[in-house]
Amino acid sequence: MTENELSYMIIGAALELHKNIGPGLLESAYENALAYDLRDMGLDVIQQVPMPFIYKEIKMDMGYRLDLVVENKIIIELKSIENLAPVHYAQLLTYLKLSNLKLGLLINFNSKTLKEGIHRIVNNI
Repeated sequence: MTENELSYMIIGAALELHKNIGPGLLESAYENALAYDLRDMGLDVIQQVPMPFIYKEIKMDMGYRLDLVVENKIIIELKSIENLAPVHYAQLLTYLKLSNLKLGLLINFNSKTLKEGIHRIVNNI
């Protein structure tokens, strides 16, 4: 399955989740619910994936964690905040670069309509 096909499925699941629950919950609630729905769809989902920081030949375990990784192809960074800031986009792009993955989804569940809270970030490897 391609990244585009996967992202279509993920976005559909996120939209359905938001429709059923709405905004206002903690990020962890959305993370667990979305992970459940994606697994229920038959997708491989890993939560809270440790992301070491590697600089030259030094590997440092800094405590960075990817919210969700789907099929080892797409990183999902979840937020439940009033407004996304430029640093949130940069964070996901950095995670993509460090993991050598191509596509990430930044999803802010604290949006009136989730459509405005979903952003695709592409790492031009």
